[in-house]
This record gives sequence, structure tokens and C-alpha cells, in this order.
Amino acid sequence: MIRRTPVHSAVPISADAAAAMVHSGMSIDYGVALSQPDVFDAALARRVPQLTGLTLRSCLSLRPRAVVEADPMGARVLNLSWHFSGWDRQKGDSGLCHHAPLHLGEVPDYYRRFIDPMDMVIIKTCPVDAAGYFNFGPTNAWHRAVIERARLVIVEVTQGLPYVFGEANGVHCSEVDYVIAGDDAPTVELKNPAAGEVDRAVAQRIVNEVEDGACLQIGIGGMPNAVCTSLLDSGVRDLGIHTEMMVDGLIDLYQAGRITGARKQLDPGKVTFTFAVGSQRLYDAIDRNGDMLCCPVDYTNAPHIIMRNDKVISINNTTQIDLQGQAASESDGRRHISGTGGQLQFVRGAYESKGGKSFICLASTYEKKGVRKSRIVLDLTPGNIVTTPRSDVMYVVTEYGMVNLKGKSVPERVVALISLAHPDFREGLERQAHANRMLPRSGRLSAT
Repeated sequence: MIRRTPVHSAVPISADAAAAMVHSGMSIDYGVALSQPDVFDAALARRVPQLTGLTLRSCLSLRPRAVVEADPMGARVLNLSWHFSGWDRQKGDSGLCHHAPLHLGEVPDYYRRFIDPMDMVIIKTCPVDAAGYFNFGPTNAWHRAVIERARLVIVEVTQGLPYVFGEANGVHCSEVDYVIAGDDAPTVELKNPAAGEVDRAVAQRIVNEVEDGACLQIGIGGMPNAVCTSLLDSGVRDLGIHTEMMVDGLIDLYQAGRITGARKQLDPGKVTFTFAVGSQRLYDAIDRNGDMLCCPVDYTNAPHIIMRNDKVISINNTTQIDLQGQAASESDGRRHISGTGGQLQFVRGAYESKGGKSFICLASTYEKKGVRKSRIVLDLTPGNIVTTPRSDVMYVVTEYGMVNLKGKSVPERVVALISLAHPDFREGLERQAHANRMLPRSGRLSAT
């Protein structure tokens, strides 16, 4: 660890003065999601024409980053992202954003062991509290690990963030070099799309597997959130939450009294997460709420910690799965879409949990240029990244059914997965499987 001594204790400074401290060749960390700075970002963008060789690290940008927009040719700023948002993906398509592969729960260790100390870390926080801490708000992630080794620490304070309780969810003023006054703009909202018929069908199949006292991890998207809606209509009680991302659907369950955490072995009675993104209603619900516990990501996402709760239910999306069970959830060929995130870590943690279950869910088809295509395929699209290996996949769910791949041979997997495909594609998939010697000559196997 680099032992830093602040210039003073959190000296107030203008955004332009802070940006003037940036020199060519420096590395800068903007933090994660709602913690990314805005006033400093605009100030630094004005300096970009004078600079070269900047490296910018961030994750899940929820607003366009001005410093990247100021370098439309990508000649001055190397923009690296741990997980793509829609804007990051757009920049990735233009060669202006590059993904860093990861397990999200390992990132604190990357900063402590493998990444050179950042020249500057600039994170948006709540104003300093009575104890002298700048609260990270709804985004803990790996901010502590970056700050521990950064050469210069700056916070951009705003009234716009909710104040969220949690383990190490803040930085003391004695560790901060400079403080910038933010714009106090409302927290960015990210609303989930409305659930469709397919989402609801998949959700109901999963809900049938959820028992009283289960501990939930819900990923992003309409389909996982549809599970929360279905749970509201079910009789399931005493649910717990230990998740990476806090989303609106989980708040619905919490406010309906379905989330008590009473049966959790780890953090009983608490809603445990590492970052929250959603509607203003979510931010209001977690603000100064003693039931909430916003923790570092190496706590929320580590399989050996996840497994300490019983009946862990892990629910995540994928975009394509092959007939052997490889789930590709983060790319479309070589085009990067999102990231591994915590999917594989929660799949593994749920499996190791007593009574735990992991679900990989997907719609059976999608449309591309007006042509309907199957998401269940013989071979993954060339270049597609495997997020969850076939050896880790447990339950797979589409609108046509649910199968458990654990313990199944390749022929058994083939039959099981074909049964989840849209009926229009099943015969073709079976022919392909026979042609590639994935099915026995002796006859068809049962899908169960």
C-alpha cells in the first residue's frame, strides 16, 4: 500500500483548479456508476486539447463523459471501462471505450495487487458528515481500494446522492486532498423496461422454485425484475437480499414487507448490496435507511461469502446459450455489450449455498433486421465471450420451460436445451446435434 499524506485535510478547490493538476501521461479513476464526477469532468474536458496520454478508468457510465467526448478521435484519452453501460457501448462501437475483463468481486484486489497506483482518483460523494466522512452514497464497489493507493484523492460533493449506511462506505476527510463543490443535480435514474409476456412466463417458472427464507440476488433487466413482481403475487415470505446491484424490483419487495432478512445467516435483517441504480423511488428508500448495508464488492460478490447464506437464489440474464450449456452474456460476437459483472461469482456462490439455486434466463428468440433467430444454438456466435461455463450452469429458463444441467451428459444437455428452444427451431437444432455426433445413435433421450 502507498502511504499518502494529504496536502492538508480536504482543502476546498474549484473544478478548474483541480483539472489544472492533470498533466499528460497521468492515470485518472472516475469510480463507478453514480459516483462518477460531473463538474470535474466538464472542467477536465476543457483541458483535453492541451493533454496527451491520459488513461481514464471507470465503470458503468450513466452520463456521457465530457472528457471522452472532447477527444472524438481517441488520440489523447485511453478510456477503459470495467462494465459497459449504453453510452460506454456506443463509444466502444466507435473504438473510444475499451473493456477490461474481470470478475467484478475481484476488482479491489486488482487495484491492490496488479494495477499501478492511480495518479488521481476523483469520486462524487455526499457532503462531509458529523464524523468527518464523505459517504459514497449508493455505490461502494472498490472505491476504498482505489483510494488506498492513489497519489491524489479528490471528492466532488453533491446533495443529489442518497446517504447510504454500509461497511467502509465512505472516505474520511483526513484521507482526502481536495474537495470540489458539485452541481447538486438529481441522481441519475435508470428505469427498467416494462416486463413483457415472455419475461412474465420465465419469471413465474423461477418463482415456483423460491422457498420461504430464500436469499435473493437479482441481475439487471426486465426479466429478473419480473421475478420480483411475480414474487409479490406469490405467498413467499421472509426473503433476504445479498446482491451485487440493488434494483427497483427488490425495493418493491422490501416495501411490501416480503424482505425481512430474518433467516439470513450473514447480515441478518440487513439488505446487502454493493451498488444501487434505479428510480428516484429507490434512492429515497435507501437514504439513511438502517436496514440497508452497502458493502465493498469483494464482500458482496465473493462465492465463499455468498454461500454462507442458505437458499441463495441467483437470477441472471444471458443473450445466447449453446447446446452444451455455455452461456454468453456480455458480447455479440466481438462487439462488447456489457461485462461479466458478478454473474459467474453468484452462480458459483448459489451452487455452494445450502439449498441454493442459480438461474440463467433468456427469451428463446430475438429479431435481427426483421429476421427471428434462436438464442439457443449449436455453436456460439464466433467471437462471443463465454460468461458462465457449461460446468457451472445450473438451471436454464425460457418461456418454454426450465431444465437443470447439473450432472447431465452432453447428449442429455442437448435434449434438455432443445426443449427450451422455440418450436420453430427445435427440429433444425436436433439435426445439427446429430450431424455433430452430440446425440446417441440409439435414439432420443428424455429432456428431464
